[in-house]
Amino acid sequence: MSTSEEYRRQVMQDLAQGDVESLNDPSTDAATQYDNFDDFAQRTTTDQRRQLFGRSVNPQQIPSSQMEPELQKAIAQIKPNERDDVARAFFKHLKGRGLDDRHLEQQLGLSTHHPNRMSADDVSKLASFAYHNHPDVFREVLAEQPGIIKFLSNPVVAAIVGIAAAKWLGSHK
Repeated sequence: MSTSEEYRRQVMQDLAQGDVESLNDPSTDAATQYDNFDDFAQRTTTDQRRQLFGRSVNPQQIPSSQMEPELQKAIAQIKPNERDDVARAFFKHLKGRGLDDRHLEQQLGLSTHHPNRMSADDVSKLASFAYHNHPDVFREVLAEQPGIIKFLSNPVVAAIVGIAAAKWLGSHK
């Protein structure tokens, strides 16, 4: 088994057991706070993350009332260029559902339909819309842009990643 595979397995095992402290513990050194998550995000492929999130990330598992405020906080913390990428990904996938970016701008009360000009609030509205109305699109964007996860609070991270990790470990034994 490669070092990368061993690392992934260990991270997933920790997460499946609810050990998400290294992801969001404010008492840890800021330089190392997200290293494990970033390493994990870089060492997994979009397909692996897509498989991990499967059907576990949806309003039936984590109610919108819990997820939406978390998304607002998380999206406000990601870098502007990453936020643009997240917005672009949501628009791309929602367009595949026949939802035009200008129509979404009007429907959701966004300040613009241009991803590079969107505020954190705009991207949060878009993410919340996808989470509630198109959970499969939300999961796809999460798999493509996993950086959002590291800014979610421990209980939500545990719910998302713990469920996914348990499924992943179960399928790789």
